[in-house]
Amino acid sequence: MMGKQKSRAKPPPKKRMDKLDTVFSCPSCKHGTSVECRIDMKNLIGEAACRICQENFSTTITALSDPIDIYSEWIDECERVNNLEDDAA
Repeated sequence: MMGKQKSRAKPPPKKRMDKLDTVFSCPSCKHGTSVECRIDMKNLIGEAACRICQENFSTTITALSDPIDIYSEWIDECERVNNLEDDAA
């Protein structure tokens, strides 16, 4: 009996994860890359602030939160407030 020859197939390459954005456009002044998100893991607070118009937003976060999550919550909150204003008018 002859032994089976081992194949020399290379393992598939590891998938590279693209980095998520950490700089965003401001929902107030619409300036391109003016919003930066900071994450305070010790106090579990995420903050997004615009360097141009000084608008800011804070929210509670979890250990899994990313800057995009904080920014998305800010956008959702802006839309919610705008919808409330539309309903009142």
